[in-house]
Amino acid sequence: MNKQEKILVTGSAGFIGFHLVEQLIIEKYEIVGLDIINDYYDINLKYDRLFQHGILKEKINLNQIQKSQKYNNYSFVKADLKDHNFILTLMENEKFDYVINLAAQAGVRYSLINPKAYIDSNIDGFISILEGCRHSNVKHLIYASTSSVYGLNTTMPLSESLPSEHPISLYSATKKANELMAHSYSHLFNIPTTGLRFFTVYGPWGRPDMALFLFIESMINKKPIKIFNFGKMVRDFTYVEDIVLSISKLINKMPTKDLSWDPRNPTTSSSSAPFKIFNIGNSNPVSLMKYIQTLEESIGIKAIKEFYPLQDGDVPETHADVSALEDYIGYRPNTSIEDGINYFVKWYLNYYKIN
Repeated sequence: MNKQEKILVTGSAGFIGFHLVEQLIIEKYEIVGLDIINDYYDINLKYDRLFQHGILKEKINLNQIQKSQKYNNYSFVKADLKDHNFILTLMENEKFDYVINLAAQAGVRYSLINPKAYIDSNIDGFISILEGCRHSNVKHLIYASTSSVYGLNTTMPLSESLPSEHPISLYSATKKANELMAHSYSHLFNIPTTGLRFFTVYGPWGRPDMALFLFIESMINKKPIKIFNFGKMVRDFTYVEDIVLSISKLINKMPTKDLSWDPRNPTTSSSSAPFKIFNIGNSNPVSLMKYIQTLEESIGIKAIKEFYPLQDGDVPETHADVSALEDYIGYRPNTSIEDGINYFVKWYLNYYKIN
């Protein structure tokens, strides 16, 4: 691997993007991070993530690249993926070898409130990335999808070959659309693309709208935590560093055309185009109640529990089959929830200065 290869990481002020940038800095790639820094959740957390990588809030200007004050192989630009002309110009000028698109409007429930945000970011923004890859000879596009694309499918474990045409939220529908859009560009323009279906990611520097964050905040403040589907939820909780290591190992594993792909009996996770789809999950699902119990033990506080029905857009169970990923890169996520939650709690108490 050429250590001076250049990577664009979108969503670099976000949860997974922050951790990925950290890993790629260590691996000596030349990295440009991009993020619009929207206010979907606390922007101070986003600015603090950027600061960890030497990006100063007071020097951030829209569409201007700022060099890191800490790392000579990292730069950042605040930009909107919907700004089609800027994204294309940036990608043509910088000549990225790889693009990792993590930028998206996240959140299942928010898609019920503000659906247009998902079209703007996840559809309109993604076409800018695809067009940029097309016109700048990018070697490999890796992009975030989600386990939510499986929707109404209840066949466990969920494998990439299973149908995913019945999403139950607009968020998951936009992510399924990303997979289809990527395939069309792989087919038409021979762009190697890899879509990653993430399963319930958690860990330090996480998103405040996600369950672990909401639980610990309520527990510390002696407020009830809301438990949906009356606690009968099972999730394939996946620690963020396992996600990041998987992405890192995929960067220079560009998909090639599957010569055995049969159009009369098509599989969904590969193609006659240079296209791949992978699950990334812990493949060891646990009940939500076990997850909460582990958090209680880690922080030493008993949660006050309130039980509610299943929310619109939620599924009762997820379980990732990651055998395809392991066969492809020789790695599978393996962090236990006990270790992962302990790492998160340690970070949370330190970040928010809680004794």
